[in-house]
Order: sequence, then structure tokens, then C-alpha cells
Amino acid sequence: MGSAPPSYKGHRYPAEIIAHCVWLYHRFPLSFREVEELMLERGVVVSYETVRRWCVKFGQGYAGALRHRRPRPGDKWHLDEVFIKINGELKYLWRAVDQDGNVLDILVQNRRNKAAARRFFRRLMKRTRAVPRVIVTDRLRSYGAAHREGMPSVEHRSHKGLNNRAENSHQPTRQREQAMKGFRSVGAAQRFLSAFSGISPHFRPRRHLMTASDYRSEMTIRFAIWDQVTGIAGLPAEA
Repeated sequence: MGSAPPSYKGHRYPAEIIAHCVWLYHRFPLSFREVEELMLERGVVVSYETVRRWCVKFGQGYAGALRHRRPRPGDKWHLDEVFIKINGELKYLWRAVDQDGNVLDILVQNRRNKAAARRFFRRLMKRTRAVPRVIVTDRLRSYGAAHREGMPSVEHRSHKGLNNRAENSHQPTRQREQAMKGFRSVGAAQRFLSAFSGISPHFRPRRHLMTASDYRSEMTIRFAIWDQVTGIAGLPAEA
């Protein structure tokens, strides 16, 4: 789905409804049942299980298409990790953002040691196809050890106060984790968060830096892009 529109062949619901349900679920802290209720209020009868299947099938594809349209990442990357609970067990969510707050990648892992940091570095450079000028992390020693092995030519700044941008980017994830009452498996967490980190930020421009009119104009552009990546833009009005 990177550049070609998704195929809705075999689905009896119009693409607009499918895309709207996926948008609702990833944009707002809603459950599948709450999305079902919102659609029912609009006269659309769809079960929460159907909404779940749509999110699993189309969510990551939509997110990938949105990432494909982003400009190249900045040259200053902020990396951070936080714990999340999956079936009562502590796991770690690794996240990287650039200096503009764009999410570069996320990865759920069991540890936060040197091997986990090295694995995240490799994945990050592979997916972005870029090497940063500077990486900023907290004081976790695993970052320094992995940096010396995998990114020796990249400047590494390690300081708790410098990494607020990465730490702040975890807040929407925390809201969703609470709304979902945790994740059931590592795979489910990775799938959801991968789609969520691609879709949700697209509809979260830095509003505090914009006037109301500029914000509305920016959101109009972003909704138009959403219509393009979901394949809605080319559909006839009566579809």
C-alpha cells in the first residue's frame, strides 16, 4: 500500500466507512465497541469485531502509505524507551523521533540492554535508510555501548533533560494503553503501535505553533492526503 491505493475487493461496506472506522480507532482513544456505537448513531450497522478486522487488515497499510509521503527525517534523532505491561509482564517500547517530532520507528522488546539497543539501531537505519548527524538519548548505558558498535561516526548526546521530545511522544501511547487496558501479546502491541504511530501523528500537527486558520488549513490538507492513501479520493460521489 505504499503508493498504490488499497484494494477493498470482497468487502460489502464502502471504502469510506472502512477508512472512517480505522481513522476513528487510531485517532481517538476509543474501543472497537465505541467505534461501533458511533457508526450506529450515523445509521451504519457494523459490529465491533468487523471494525477490529478492518483495523488489523488496513491499519498498517494506511500508516505505511502516510510514512511514504513524509519528507526525509531530520538529522537529529531522539531515542527513548518506556515500559509497557503485556499480560502483566513488563516489556519495553523503544521509540525514535526526529527534531520535528516525527515518529521514525517503534519496537517492542523484552529487554533494554545493549543487544536490544543495537537491534533497534539496525532496524531504525534500515527503515529510514538514513544516518543521523546526532542522536540524543537518556543516560541508559546500553545506548552508549550500542552506539560505539553501530554508529561510531554519529555524535551521541546523553542527558536526561535533552530528551524531552522523545519522552513527550510517548504520551499518546500511554493514553491508548490505558483505554485498551493494556496489550494482550507482544505481536498485537507491535502491530497496533506501528499503525498508531503512523496514523495518529498525521492528525496531530503542532497546533500550539499555529493560528486557528492555519490549523484548519493544515488539517484540510492532511485529510486530503488521508483520502488519497485510503483510496477514497478517486471514488465517485455516490460510492
